[in-house]
Amino acid sequence: MSAARTVAIWLTAGAVVLADQLTKQWALASLEVNVKQPLVGDFLSLQLTFNSGAAFSLGDSFTWVLTILSLIITAGIIVYSRRAVSTPVAVLFGVALGGAIGNLIDRLFREPSFGQGHVVDMINYFDLFIGNVADIAIVGAAIVLAFMYLVGRPLVTRAEDSEAPASDGAGADD
Repeated sequence: MSAARTVAIWLTAGAVVLADQLTKQWALASLEVNVKQPLVGDFLSLQLTFNSGAAFSLGDSFTWVLTILSLIITAGIIVYSRRAVSTPVAVLFGVALGGAIGNLIDRLFREPSFGQGHVVDMINYFDLFIGNVADIAIVGAAIVLAFMYLVGRPLVTRAEDSEAPASDGAGADD
């Protein structure tokens, strides 16, 4: 993997984590728990909540399992991102990685205890679900990566190819 791709992954992930954690800190300091503040009518509002589960609060009594799954998924993103075929794909992996790390930080270090922390959510979408910046990053990157895969764009090199010596020239889209 090129140094530019590695830097792109980690800088992007770092920017997403920073944006996520800053917005969570802002929400904790500025919003009241479960009090809805409309932004765009009933379609989009701010509402501070603490999610012990996964999407739609599924698995809320198995927070420690979700933490372990989050660790595995984060490790998987790191492994696959190292095989990104281009810098733009590396950036997409960095966005997903930043989102995964952002929510993992909450799981590890927020109340009620280590590994069982509740994720801070504050963006209410149509009263259907409440999310955060990390969720936007994860879902957005997943949609773009899935679309690219479905239209036949390569995302990662084969494992055998990634172990081969690098060529002299940089990729066309680096």
